[in-house]
Amino acid sequence: MSRIGKKSVPVPAGVTVNLAGTNVSVKGPKGELSFVLTDQVIAKMDAGAVKVDPKDKSKLARSAWGMSRTMIANMVKGVSTGYTKSLEITGVGYRAAVQGKTLQLALGYSHDINYPIPEGIEIKTPKPTEITISGIDKQKVGQVAAEIRDFRGPEPYKGKGVKYAGEYIFRKEGKKK
Repeated sequence: MSRIGKKSVPVPAGVTVNLAGTNVSVKGPKGELSFVLTDQVIAKMDAGAVKVDPKDKSKLARSAWGMSRTMIANMVKGVSTGYTKSLEITGVGYRAAVQGKTLQLALGYSHDINYPIPEGIEIKTPKPTEITISGIDKQKVGQVAAEIRDFRGPEPYKGKGVKYAGEYIFRKEGKKK
């Protein structure tokens, strides 16, 4: 039995959830998201909350149950409050700046990296060594953060590179004479 699937998803004020067959669309103050449920689960409104139930006791239905509930919960949170990821840049001369629809990164290469900002994502650079990524889609925000981090991941000797805010980098000792 799914422990996550058993919980219903509360719908806050200002957010509307439309259930049309297997389509779930959520609309709120920050935007609108939609998701297509698998045929293995059923979603229904129940006293201001969305309840997800498996159609039968099969392994496939039980595995899709918790995932479907979590996807709906992520959409509800995204359209009401949104998601944010923060990145920190460490290294001499490493910096970031937003210019129009592109993020310009100087990460120690011979050239600057120009990253086009995807639709539905907002990137800010409060400091040249900080990047804040925000949006309503949790998956898209995490994917953009991972792509930016991949340009120059943190290395274990000096800790230079792009890392998530609060991420611990295991440091290694350098060569000894």
